[in-house]
Amino acid sequence: MRKREREITDLEEIRSILDQCKILHLGLSDDGQPYVVPLNYGYTLENGALTFYVHGAVEGYKYEVIQKNPRISFAMECDAVPFEGKTACQYGMSYRSLMGRGRAELVTDPQEKQTGLSVLMKTQSGKNFTFNDKLVSIVNVLKISVDSYSAKKRPLPQKLTEEGA
Repeated sequence: MRKREREITDLEEIRSILDQCKILHLGLSDDGQPYVVPLNYGYTLENGALTFYVHGAVEGYKYEVIQKNPRISFAMECDAVPFEGKTACQYGMSYRSLMGRGRAELVTDPQEKQTGLSVLMKTQSGKNFTFNDKLVSIVNVLKISVDSYSAKKRPLPQKLTEEGA
């Protein structure tokens, strides 16, 4: 990370980003051609180990790409607030973000699919849901094991926060 003063290492603040964001931009590579798809997600973060669960139709392009190359990257952002300045170079955006790399795999075990879907719904809605075998059978679930990730924030410039107070 180039600007270390923006780095977030506190796991509770990282968890806050994961809870606040609702879309994960999943980056795939199909024979060297980039492909990015926005997805709802669920996550687990245990002892610093991050795992995502995403779901979709039972077939589609992203599954074809992952079957050929399971290496992925991802990015997400929240709290995006544009700000102005006196010159063009002083305009910007405050935000918090998380990005990283990992490996995606199609979940085939029905019990693990139920778990993944429950985690996804808890992340997205804050509510607990259960899924029966029929519901589980009509969707695919991907498990994304994250190898590395980094988080950062860009707060509003101090002058703007003082003016707003």
